[in-house]
Amino acid sequence: MRVRDGRAGRCAAPALAVLLVTALLAGCDGGPASPGSPKGSSQAPERSSDASGALDWKRCAAPEDGTAPGPAWRCATLDVPLDHARPDGRTIGIALIRKAATRKSARIGSMLFNFGGPGGSGVDTLPRAASAYRELNTRYDLVGFDPRGVAASSGVRCRDDAGQETAYRRIDMTPDTPAEEAAFIADGQDFGAGCARLSGPVLPHVGTSNAARDMDAIRRALGDDTLAYFGISYGTELGGTYAHLFPEKVGRIVLDAVVDPTADSVGHARNQARGFQRALENYLKDRGEDPAAGTRRITTLLERLDEEPLPTASGRELNESLAVIGIVTPLYSRSAWPTLTAALDEAENSGRGDRLLALADSYNGRDEDGHYSTRSHSQRAISCADAKARPTAAEARALLPEFRELSPVFGPFLAWDTAGWCAGWPVEGEHDTPEASAPGAAPILVIGTTGDPATPYEGARRMADELGEGVGVTVTNRGEGHGSYGESDCVTSLVDAYFLDGKVPADGHVCS
Repeated sequence: MRVRDGRAGRCAAPALAVLLVTALLAGCDGGPASPGSPKGSSQAPERSSDASGALDWKRCAAPEDGTAPGPAWRCATLDVPLDHARPDGRTIGIALIRKAATRKSARIGSMLFNFGGPGGSGVDTLPRAASAYRELNTRYDLVGFDPRGVAASSGVRCRDDAGQETAYRRIDMTPDTPAEEAAFIADGQDFGAGCARLSGPVLPHVGTSNAARDMDAIRRALGDDTLAYFGISYGTELGGTYAHLFPEKVGRIVLDAVVDPTADSVGHARNQARGFQRALENYLKDRGEDPAAGTRRITTLLERLDEEPLPTASGRELNESLAVIGIVTPLYSRSAWPTLTAALDEAENSGRGDRLLALADSYNGRDEDGHYSTRSHSQRAISCADAKARPTAAEARALLPEFRELSPVFGPFLAWDTAGWCAGWPVEGEHDTPEASAPGAAPILVIGTTGDPATPYEGARRMADELGEGVGVTVTNRGEGHGSYGESDCVTSLVDAYFLDGKVPADGHVCS
């Protein structure tokens, strides 16, 4: 749930993930593995690019338990250095998928996408989301990729399904006793040790700056002089990093649902506590309930679940930690608010946890057979490769009064997560906050939604400021939910005009 994206948790979800979750993508589960790769594979995929970087596009194979994306899609793999500081050393493969522009005579070039995470598979997501970008596809080839450490691009694996299930059942993500606290920290350390054991060689190299360098290699392999890019959620941090590293290669770039580049790991947790509480209160107002009273009602439910989990038809129980994840999931999109109402009603009035557990499972990438996606593994590996901060349990405990004040529902969860997320991580982080300054770059559209729960609106202005004067162009979307393209007609029209015709809106434009 947290930005550092918005991460979908440790055991697979202690942090509140910054993933694009809209009706376009039908929920927030990890979905099937990327075409041509086994689920959770931590091995580099078979190479299909030659030494010159040219791409060998082929029909996409069907993922495990899934279907191929269709004849319009082609897949390839690009070799890039594992360590960009050693360009002649070991390489890994970056998995790509492409749908050619439908109006070839008017083709502008390629458009690269990142839908969030970190840890989301673009190879899997883009075909499912492509109908929303039909207009852009008329003149752009749509291109998705699995960033290094994700899915088919040497995806990180840290724990098996049984270990995931055990952690969700036994670990209290808001520990109340010394024993619960010790178990919480130990579980984080065990997760990191599993990552080192199963995916050790790639862990030092999966950070965002390396992914941005891969993006420039993709640009070159596609034959584009500059990069056209659509980044959503964590994809905005990746886009800002790219702009900083390669300002002269910035073409038309849109950043939607923007991660605050000025916030460190604790700052991200603080931002999300505010953002999710704001979204919860907007939801409560929408249903005619006093926000303060509604918040007290939900915290009372969580306190009961901490003492006595609710039964479900599956035989699994809904505990407090899973309930928090289940509550946060529908807040990503206003269209899902009725689902939250039904789930809370079932828990409070029928004494059953089926609906909230189903929402948590969707968020955590758990399917009906009990298999968990490895997206949260990649998410944590990328986040901890980026962030230097390693807060202690004592430091997290000291945050609790402030975070409870910010959000009685989500604050304790997010405060504790600052310590559990990278506990005992085997790789040092790269920075305190990412660098996004891009002097001399072409204008970049930076879109913030006022009711965004996972990447609060304020982050968009900060990103625009960091990109620099004349580079960051802010667009405000007055609305709810995480991500605005395809949700707001005004935003969609502005973005289409920018990508297709090069029309840059006035800085500060407001869509109501």
